[in-house]
Amino acid sequence: MPEGDTVWLTARRLDAALRGQPLLRSDFRVPSLATADLRGREVLEVCARGKHLLLRVDGGLTLHTHLRMEGSWHLYRPGSRWAGGPAWQIRVVLVTGEQVAVGYRLPVVDLLPTASEDRVVGHLGPDVLGADWDLDRAVANLLADPAREIGVALLDQRLLAGLGNIWRTEACFLAGVSPWTPVGEVRDLPGLVRRAQAMVRAGARGGHQVTTGSARPGEQHWVYGRAGRPCRRCGTLVRRLDRRVSTQSSSERGSPGRSRGPGERGPRLDVRRDQGRHADGAGGSADVRVDVGGGNDRVTAWCPTCQPGPVPELPAG
Repeated sequence: MPEGDTVWLTARRLDAALRGQPLLRSDFRVPSLATADLRGREVLEVCARGKHLLLRVDGGLTLHTHLRMEGSWHLYRPGSRWAGGPAWQIRVVLVTGEQVAVGYRLPVVDLLPTASEDRVVGHLGPDVLGADWDLDRAVANLLADPAREIGVALLDQRLLAGLGNIWRTEACFLAGVSPWTPVGEVRDLPGLVRRAQAMVRAGARGGHQVTTGSARPGEQHWVYGRAGRPCRRCGTLVRRLDRRVSTQSSSERGSPGRSRGPGERGPRLDVRRDQGRHADGAGGSADVRVDVGGGNDRVTAWCPTCQPGPVPELPAG
């Protein structure tokens, strides 16, 4: 699932291309919106709320989309070739006189009254890139369940919106905290959250997800995507755990701090970004896969020396 800064940059680019332009044509290739038509409506703005995209048009309507794992928006000049994927993967086409916006593989496409946007984003916590960012509220939300693992809690979009796997992994490293430390035992929780939010903002400003200060390939991150390599700080082998965490997927639903109950199901979180784009040949003692039951798939990287604290019990052998 994309990080909040990726969604924010997508919104900014769509806004720059479409704002103030009347739509000459709209094409919704999802059954629920097969008859919807935004032709003639002016695009007022495109903004991000957490990992949600909100495209507002005049007449009081909002097009709500979510990229989740596979979705993406592409911009083209009229008459140019569309290259975002095969035609059957297209979900939305918006055409102005100057731009064509094409949404590919979008798992969530809704059209709703702008006044009712809270129906789809009202459950989100303070947005790390939003005007509503409130550090104290985010920390209080996290502390609502002090026994919850900090690495899981940071991904819960109801507690604070916009963090993904890169930023929570790097924030835990820079705080010297094991991702499996209970929230209530994190020594400087406000400092950890403040640093995570600052990293996301820096990524949004610069357009690069860099935490080390170096944008050179292989040097952008401290531990994320570096399993099997020496820690950049102490030289210890960075480890990676691919684990099913048996907690509620409250990143999109449920109440803050609430753990997943028996039999509850939720959307899968993305691990392919870690295993694909950041496939680094990790294996052996650095790469462990554990299945502890249903829940959210999430790859966690950490340095055992720089991040002392609890680690899930691993299978023998």
